[in-house]
Amino acid sequence: KHMDCITAKLVEMGVEVVENEDTLLVRRTEKLQHTNVKTLPYPGFPTDMQPQIVALLSIAQGTSMVNESVWEGGRFKYVDELRRMGAQITVDGKVAIVEGVDHLKGAPVRALDLRAGAAMVIAGLVAEGTTQVEDVVYIERGYENIVDKLVNLGADIYRRRDGKDEAPANVG
Repeated sequence: KHMDCITAKLVEMGVEVVENEDTLLVRRTEKLQHTNVKTLPYPGFPTDMQPQIVALLSIAQGTSMVNESVWEGGRFKYVDELRRMGAQITVDGKVAIVEGVDHLKGAPVRALDLRAGAAMVIAGLVAEGTTQVEDVVYIERGYENIVDKLVNLGADIYRRRDGKDEAPANVG
């Protein structure tokens, strides 16, 4: 139930969300639709999900507005990374205006923190071409076995250490 405000926004964007006892099935078959988001204390839309929803809104049809009402300035630093991938986002203080584009393009980006890192992974997964996310220590600190989990969902993703590619644990 603590996911209700997130799932409500996803449904509003055209995503199918099926709730089971302790799992969610999330699938999209149509183009994402724009929506407006205002972060709020629980039970409202969590500020911790703001970068991830902006990544999704960057490929949604239409114009979306995201209002960060919980934290003072600096919460949109990751937007420049999304712009490297072709996202059309304008920030004015605590508000981001997101003009949806047809697609993002793979590019080298940085994970500035845990949440921004998750947004870069999402953007990379929906982008055309290859996205290289640097400073993944933030992501790995907050998401256990994220590469393996995403590969299990069908993602073409791997980790590179010391200039060498590492296959996920579940790949032969």
